[in-house]
Amino acid sequence: MKGLEQFQVITTQRLYIKIAEQLRGLIEKGVYQPGDRFPAERALAEKLGVSRPTIREAMIALEISGIIEIRTGSGIYVSDKPILPALQLMDSGIGPFEILEMRSALEPEICALAAQRVTDEQIQRLNQIIKAMQEEEKQPNACEKADGEFHLLIAEASQNSAMYQSVKWLWDLRNQSVLSDAFLKKIREEGVHPSIEDHKNIAKALAKRNPEMARLAMKNHIDNATANAAGHFEKNSE
Repeated sequence: MKGLEQFQVITTQRLYIKIAEQLRGLIEKGVYQPGDRFPAERALAEKLGVSRPTIREAMIALEISGIIEIRTGSGIYVSDKPILPALQLMDSGIGPFEILEMRSALEPEICALAAQRVTDEQIQRLNQIIKAMQEEEKQPNACEKADGEFHLLIAEASQNSAMYQSVKWLWDLRNQSVLSDAFLKKIREEGVHPSIEDHKNIAKALAKRNPEMARLAMKNHIDNATANAAGHFEKNSE
C-alpha cells in the first residue's frame, strides 16, 4: 500500500539504554575525553533523575560496547578506543541490578512463608545443595546452578505456586539476559561468588522454622550480593 514503506517500527527502549545513549553522546561531543573519569554513580543518578541500579545497567552496556572501561576499585573511565559512529547500543535484556532489586522485594517474604511450611525432607535437600555449591565453587567456570536450585527450592517450600513461578521467572531472566550474563562472568573473574555462609544462615533459619529469622537471612544475603556486585564499579561510589 502506498506510503507504508515510510513507517518505522515503534520500539520501547529500556531506561538504561536511554541513559547509556545520553552518556555516549557526551563522550562523542567531547564533554568527556578518552581517559577521563566519570562522576560517581550517586552523582550521575541524582543528575539524571534515575535510580542507581539504572546507572549501573547503563555502565554495563557501555562497558560491553567498549565505550568505557571499569577499573574495579578505581572508577569508570572513558575508553581510549575510538567510538564507531554506527555503533548502536542494543537492548541486551534486563540487567543484574534490576533483577536483584526485584528479588529483594520478593524473596525475603517468600523465605519467611517457607519457614512456616518447609518439610524435613526439603531442609535436607537445602543442605545437600549447599554442599553442591561448595563443590561447584572449586571449579574455574562455576555456573552457579546450585545457587539457583537453592532459591527455587525455598520458593517451592512456600507451597505457593505463584511465588515459585515468580522466582523461577527471575532466574530465567538472569540466565537469558546478555547484559546479566556478561556482567556475572566479569565479577566471577574478580572473585565474586555466591556466599556459602549466607546460604547456610538461610538454611539454619528455615530449619528453626523461624519466619523473622528467615526473612532477615534472605534480605541480608541479597543485600550482600548487591553490594559485592556493585564493587565492580568503584569501592567508594557514594
